Amino acid sequence: MGIVSDVFAGKKYAVLGLARSGLATVECLAASGAQVVAWDSRDEARAAVAGKAELADPAEIDLKGFDGVAVSPGVPLNKHPIAMHAKLAGVPVIGDIELFALARPSLPKHRVVGITGTNGKSTTTALVHHIIETAGIPTRMGGNIGLPILGQDPLPEGGVYVLELSSYQIDLTQSLDCDVAVLLNITPDHLDRYNGFEGYVASKARLFEMQSPDHVAVIATEDEPSRSIAAQTGARRVAVTAADIDPMAQAGWPALQGPHNAQNAAVAIAVARALGIDEAVVERGLQSYASLPHRMQRVRELNGVLYVNDSKATNAASTAPALAAYPPVDGRKRLHWIVGGLAKTDNLDECAPWFGHVAHAYTIGEAGPMFAELLRPAMAVDDSEMLSAAVRRAARVAQPGDVVLLSPACASFDQFRDFEARGDAFAAAVAALE
Repeated sequence: MGIVSDVFAGKKYAVLGLARSGLATVECLAASGAQVVAWDSRDEARAAVAGKAELADPAEIDLKGFDGVAVSPGVPLNKHPIAMHAKLAGVPVIGDIELFALARPSLPKHRVVGITGTNGKSTTTALVHHIIETAGIPTRMGGNIGLPILGQDPLPEGGVYVLELSSYQIDLTQSLDCDVAVLLNITPDHLDRYNGFEGYVASKARLFEMQSPDHVAVIATEDEPSRSIAAQTGARRVAVTAADIDPMAQAGWPALQGPHNAQNAAVAIAVARALGIDEAVVERGLQSYASLPHRMQRVRELNGVLYVNDSKATNAASTAPALAAYPPVDGRKRLHWIVGGLAKTDNLDECAPWFGHVAHAYTIGEAGPMFAELLRPAMAVDDSEMLSAAVRRAARVAQPGDVVLLSPACASFDQFRDFEARGDAFAAAVAALE
């Protein structure tokens, strides 16, 4: 059924973009008694809301009198005409997370954990959700991961909503006061959407500006922008680092290996403490957590070669820990790295410290030729262009004990609908090997 709230009854909203979160937004508003105008450039998306919303493009109609324009996080506010159009009409541009925030007072008493950062958001969100489940507390996971939060049934009293929040979603949110807000790290990303790196950092900082002083801010203080946000937060600050994690303890958490997961685990433990979850339960959750699809996911072992799907790594900082996880054995490099797609930057600087782990790179997608040139001085390179070709070529060269790793350090949109489709294509290409 999803979330329904009388706070929207009799109000008027426009919805632009009818992918998963847009459809859930229309359902929620229509079921709550709001008047809805909706639009998407795709015919089938518009057909999906027929009868629930009037069809018209919010960028072209008179918005005066509307209570809000709900846009998909994929709409670039710095370039799309809707931003100025709404501003001139005095109407706020919001997203589904803001609608959830507005609906909160009408829901059974609950708490919200909001998790942001450039890298590690999905793993940490899924891990926190898993630990809360392990404690037997009702919980839902949403935002930038899984099902849209408005499309999920509300939790009973005492439940905890765990939201992964991208900077785009925070930009569209004005009143989400998280009981526990989390910042993992900040490295340059999405700069096409912001006025430089400072604009991107300011977007992350807003999650903490929305918090009440008695709520908790868990911040991993391992980079300068995160330390500066920690210094400015008015909430109860809990600072953590990867070094807080005992390597012996981490060895017992099979899906949380590597230095980046030490940070994810340190944050998750701090969140669990803030929620009052018993330490023994937390340890049980860390031990039983299973990795997410498309995030260092073991796909298959064939002829002694391990195939790993890390399609979720959409920038160099996210790929670096994956390269770090497979050092040479007895002096032999064993990593076959499939890299490329739609580049976010013109370098792979964050990955460079781990180039010595790579036996052979296979470049794909739009960034392929640029990355091939960049990597050739450091390793053997095959400019494969297509993902399926890269898998076949790597399989021919790889020896028993080697690892074929898809960790693209790029967005997927040059060749695939999203990183999930790219990961699925990798898994299909690996399944076709003999």
